[in-house]
Amino acid sequence: MQKAEELSKKIGMKAACAALGIPRSSKYRTRTSRGEPTSPKMSPRALSAAEKEEVRQELNSERFQDCAPREVYAALMDEERYLCSWRSMYRILSENDEVRERRNQLRHPSYAKPELLATAPNQLWSWDITKLLGPSPWTYYYLYVILDVFSRYITGWMIAERESAALAEALIAQTCARQGIQPGQLTIHADRGSAMTSKPVALLLADLGVTKTHSRPHVSNDNPYSEAQFKTLKYRPDYPARFGSQQDARAWASRFFAWYNHEHYHTGLALLTPADVHFNRAQAVLQKRQNVLQTAYEKTPERFVKGPPRPQALPHAVWINPPKNPQAQNENENSRWNSAVPVLVGVR
Repeated sequence: MQKAEELSKKIGMKAACAALGIPRSSKYRTRTSRGEPTSPKMSPRALSAAEKEEVRQELNSERFQDCAPREVYAALMDEERYLCSWRSMYRILSENDEVRERRNQLRHPSYAKPELLATAPNQLWSWDITKLLGPSPWTYYYLYVILDVFSRYITGWMIAERESAALAEALIAQTCARQGIQPGQLTIHADRGSAMTSKPVALLLADLGVTKTHSRPHVSNDNPYSEAQFKTLKYRPDYPARFGSQQDARAWASRFFAWYNHEHYHTGLALLTPADVHFNRAQAVLQKRQNVLQTAYEKTPERFVKGPPRPQALPHAVWINPPKNPQAQNENENSRWNSAVPVLVGVR
């Protein structure tokens, strides 16, 4: 190995190892075991320290401090000056930790995720507004819908020609009066539309003793029940491509909401209708179904290989963004059962 080291100084390591029949890997392994440095030699084409400093000073000069290295490279070339390639400019800036966004970036505040729980009707409502196409292009009607999250029952709706905080205020007030909402009983959740975040609506809810919450900006999943209900509405077979008039839209919506509340067997409600759940008829309906299943089982038990069938159970709690910690989720559900005060976790 010593001969290879001496010979490599004259003809290079590759040629020396080839002449002596020694694998280069063995030579490098021996050098590493002795603690000798094995760092590669600097390329003769590399910029010197002085040249790198000159490039760095040019890039950070008052003239070029707001320009990208490509622009600096092009400007110097037009002045018949060449310092290095623009890729080398980037490498020099990176070595000095100077590759970054130079403009001040807008930093959005951190919004807490709303975690809302309902264990009975009229504890948590969700409301939203959607557009219905009118008879001609750029003509719309605005459908306001208030939905009970636990029962999915449509407690209030309205069709108007515009999105208005005053109209929303009137709809919420009428719906709360019709449902007999008491102060401290209800939480209303919505997204961050102009009508939802308006001052008149906020003052009305404060006067009614209703807690309001909002979705995080640009997060549609924070208002899932209203969004799902709008999809059910617009995917109905008889949903028209356009409505001929506001009266036409109101007539269609009246038929739809009557069907949705009283005839639609909701998959999220153990195939019960929203009205059955909202007006506390669920247990009676489920008991009736249990009797039907028990009769079928007694008639042909061999068809039920898993034993006596039971109808699907109604969920005892409905969440908007349930906590990831199961223990915290159970504690919140138990506290909601034992208290009439709404459970709001992480709402700003």
